[in-house]
Amino acid sequence: MDLQLNDARVLVTAGASGIGLATARAFVREGARVH
Repeated sequence: MDLQLNDARVLVTAGASGIGLATARAFVREGARVH
């Protein structure tokens, strides 16, 4: 799926485990910069 997130900046809180980690990984796969 291409969400056109190339070079988008995303802040994910509570990304150490669980759904936060899965969300962060999904954003990275789509090309976003995760902070």
